[in-house]
Amino acid sequence: MLPGVYPSQKKDGTLYYRAHIHYKNKHISLGSYRSEKIAGDAYLEALELLNGNSPFDSFILLDFTLSFEKVVVLCNFRDNGIYIKTPIYLRNNYFSYYLNQTEELKFDIDDLFFYSQHKIIRRGGHLFVSEYGMQTSLYSRYGIRSHSVAGRDFTFANGDSTDWRYSNIIVINPYHGVTKTSKNGISCYKTKIHINGNYLIGTYPTAEIAAIAYNKAVDFAKASGIQKKFPENYLEEFSAEEYANLYTQIKISARYLEYLKTLS
Repeated sequence: MLPGVYPSQKKDGTLYYRAHIHYKNKHISLGSYRSEKIAGDAYLEALELLNGNSPFDSFILLDFTLSFEKVVVLCNFRDNGIYIKTPIYLRNNYFSYYLNQTEELKFDIDDLFFYSQHKIIRRGGHLFVSEYGMQTSLYSRYGIRSHSVAGRDFTFANGDSTDWRYSNIIVINPYHGVTKTSKNGISCYKTKIHINGNYLIGTYPTAEIAAIAYNKAVDFAKASGIQKKFPENYLEEFSAEEYANLYTQIKISARYLEYLKTLS
């Protein structure tokens, strides 16, 4: 057998080869391969990476037998002395998480433990992690609603959509059914609810009042027999009395109320 290569067998009897390497007293698996030669090539690449001194960034666009994820893991271990199973490379005061060779996400060091334990996956253009058997949107860590739209509900301060450091995320619309707009140069907030199409509930001076208007519109919809499961806005900054007073005073679109009457 070639150095670092070990034969193994699948349940159906098919032979395959595993590559491993020892570095800094750690036994590291390099993956499984269909032939001894390919597994041997992966071992030699890992050996060269770990014992070389070329900077990590010089490897990013090169082709390897090793998976790119493993290249990131090995280079980070070599350069920073920390073995992390996910494709993270520690930088100065932040870290890079590589989705692939051309997509690098940047995060605060405070998030290192979380992302070292949770692999980021992409689905339908959105980024998720598997957590407690469920797929959780990355947005939730920033108080951003899962179906929010960049540029409308949140934005990146420096214009870099790969920079997920907290100081770079600006939440514009933290509430369900609320969209920031302007009238005569003055900021205001529109509230809409989706029931067989979007219904405008009203335009309000603050996001909080618009959020309460949405909750009120949801309550009216439920009272009219609509069974849809609507999200709810939570406004912890108001006492129960303050919330109740605002809820009572907020006006709802007459057109929306007329629509609800047709459902009775």
